[in-house]
Amino acid sequence: MKLMRLSVIAVATIVLLTSCGGGKVSLSGAGATFPAPFYSDATKQYGEETGVRVSYGATGSGAGIRNLQDLTVDFGGTDVFLSDGEMAGMPGEVIHIPTCIGGVVMGYNLPNVAELNLTPAIVTKMYTGEISNWNDPQIAAINPGVVFPDQAITPVYRSEGSGTTAVFSGFMSAVDSIWATTFSEGKSIDFANGIAAKGNPGVAGVINETVGSIGYLGSEYTLALNIPSAKMLNSSGNYVDANMESISLSGDVSDMPDDTRKIISNSANPNAYPISTFTWVIIYKEQSYNNRSVEQAKALQNFLLYMIGDKGAESASKTHFSPLPATARAKAEAAINSMTYGGELLKNLQVH
Repeated sequence: MKLMRLSVIAVATIVLLTSCGGGKVSLSGAGATFPAPFYSDATKQYGEETGVRVSYGATGSGAGIRNLQDLTVDFGGTDVFLSDGEMAGMPGEVIHIPTCIGGVVMGYNLPNVAELNLTPAIVTKMYTGEISNWNDPQIAAINPGVVFPDQAITPVYRSEGSGTTAVFSGFMSAVDSIWATTFSEGKSIDFANGIAAKGNPGVAGVINETVGSIGYLGSEYTLALNIPSAKMLNSSGNYVDANMESISLSGDVSDMPDDTRKIISNSANPNAYPISTFTWVIIYKEQSYNNRSVEQAKALQNFLLYMIGDKGAESASKTHFSPLPATARAKAEAAINSMTYGGELLKNLQVH
């Protein structure tokens, strides 16, 4: 393994937790806004049950990856797994730990339209501006019986590097050739049409305040804020609503790799919501870098085991996320238990 570089820089959001030895170790994370409601609830619940407090800054997946690379956090949060090239550019071996499953939905603000069917092709035309009004015949054709107003369409998108953008654009590129050639995929997309907003909360805020708007965001935000979201055409030709059951079906895969880097969007399951994704915590496998104590490493390992365990699953469900299916949970647990300290398995080391 490559030597870790730099020293950990203290950040304002770090919260101290007490080790059994009476000393203090710091534990903090930052990254994806997509799972922030779950992480906020789980860390609060964990603190109440154990007395250990953990902080998480919802700064976006891109920032979370950079923070871990720069060694300014103990763990990062990301909705898109690191590529082989990105892994090679990190100062140590990174392991991915899936924590839950969520969906990326098209939330919209259109009074008197309670249900909406969309196809990837129509979504592409909305973002290019080819379809610019809600009364366009192409929208009406797949929504029989719905009366659409003469209202301009305002697309909304993320202003910063975002795992949500990567998941959404990755799905769109895979299923719609026009999107692939016009926008491609990635954490940041150059949209010329619409309104940019920061984070999933920012996108939700713009949609809430702008009649005629539509934008992609995490399903948990639409569910929690009662923002209507469209049914999306899936690979089986069905229009599927994003709910915990349809999202969970996408993640129930038998071929989950040991490194847990698995794309689950565009599932072949006829009842699955098509734009679904795992979200991950990323950490360094070897924890004895930058003079980190074994207490600090143990604290991180215990917290992660809690996150993917039964109590974490309860927290995920409460905040409108689908808990990990059995196969993914077993792979996540194995990844956590592979953490080392000084070359020894961390789970076998005692904290005094």
